[in-house]
Formats: sequence, C-alpha cells, structure tokens
Amino acid sequence: MPAPVLPASSLARIVRGTGPGLLLAHGAGGGIEPNFGPILDALAEHRTVVGPDLPGTGKTPRSGRPLTLDGLADELVATAVEEGVEHFAIAGYSMGAALAVRAATRHPERVTALVLTAGFIRPNPRFRLAVRIWRELLVAGDLDRLAEYLSLVGLSEGALGALSQRDLDTSLAAVAATVPPGTPEHLDLLDRIDVQDDLKHMNVPTLVISTTYDSLVTPELQRHLATAVPGARTAAIATGHLPFVERPDEWLTLHRRFLADTSVSSARF
Repeated sequence: MPAPVLPASSLARIVRGTGPGLLLAHGAGGGIEPNFGPILDALAEHRTVVGPDLPGTGKTPRSGRPLTLDGLADELVATAVEEGVEHFAIAGYSMGAALAVRAATRHPERVTALVLTAGFIRPNPRFRLAVRIWRELLVAGDLDRLAEYLSLVGLSEGALGALSQRDLDTSLAAVAATVPPGTPEHLDLLDRIDVQDDLKHMNVPTLVISTTYDSLVTPELQRHLATAVPGARTAAIATGHLPFVERPDEWLTLHRRFLADTSVSSARF
C-alpha cells in the first residue's frame, strides 16, 4: 500500500548534529527536553537528531481536537522530512514507543530502525487505572498531589528511597510546576493505543529496552511488546519508568550500540 501523504507538521522541534537521521518520540506528559535532554547532545555527536515536541509540550501549541496515533505518527515523520532528513531510525519512549511503531508501519520506506523503551502494545486494566488517577488529579488541579503520584510510579524504590527529604521536596515542586498543558490529550490517547496489528507487519531492526523496576508501564506489559516484535533484540535497565533520570548513561549506551550495529549492517547491503 502507498504511504500516507505527509501533512505539514505543526510540531516545534529540536534539531542537532549531523549524520544518519534519528527521530525522537517522547512520552505522555513529557517533552523532548524532559525525556531525552540528558542524552540528546551525545546522540547528536554522530547523528542528525530531530526531536519534535508533541502538542501541548515544549513550544508546540496544545491541540484543539483529540489526538490520534495515526495523525501524530504522520506529523513526527513530516517533521523529520521538513528538516531534510528523508530516512531515519526512531527512538520512542513510553507512549512514544507506540508512535514509533505506527510511524514504521505507515512509512516503512523511511524508517531504518526502532529503539523502543518502556513501551507497550495496549493498556491493560492496571495501566488504565494508573492513567485514570493521573487524569483525575490533573482535572482536580491538585498538582502537588499529582507530582507525588507521578514520582511514586515513575521512580524505582531505590532511586526514590535514596533522596534526602530536601531533594525530594525540590523534585516534587519542579514536577508540579512543569506539567505540560497538553497532558489531558496525551492521557486520552493512552487509553486508545493499540499497535497489535502494526506489529504483525513490522519489518525493521528493533531494540526493545525494558525498565525492570517500572511501576507505570510494568515489565509484564513490556515483555508482551518484546515478544510481539518479529526478530527484536532486547535489553534491560534496572530503573523505574524514568531511565533518563536514574540511568541515563546506560540508556545512551544501548541506543548508541544498537544504532551503530544497524548502520553497519545497512552499509553491507
């Protein structure tokens, strides 16, 4: 089937580096700087990195209509193409993993590899419950309690327990002050994500990175994704849902090694 016609992208973006393309897809209620900032410059040392902010995050305006996986996937791809990057790997984190998968199935002629971290095929009842509590705290405007909840499900027990009370309080205040305005639309999309059919048609080198102490996207959900991707490589990081906070160096190394391997393999043929 012909690839969908790309729209004009409304997404603000960060573009850094030179070399083979790497498109980033961040998570719900996140953003490129919050989710990829700690490894962004290192990724750009050998690649042209395009990092779009989804609607209502970074400098991208909030959407006036419900978000769709197809629409966001097309806009992500369009953002890279508008920056002169015709072919690229995609690194997707959390909700961004589903976006990466959908982009690869809708635009297979452009996507050379996938790195999927803390991803899932579809939400299960436990995940829907976690998102419902997130949404209810957000709607109530209780940002302090929301920050506490997100820290509890986002950080591993070891990382959270290692913080001093002063550092924890500082972190909670920062989280409460930086909730992106587009988060409600992101949460609504989370409930509707299902990439099961996409995975049946995937034909691209893929690394699935699991976050083994994750209380939000649990290891069980991540295992389902890993086993459903044909020929996927797998790796694990001993972290909660926020590898960029707890284990950024390990997370970076996994990206670099896999992308280097796939670049070498592509060059041989």
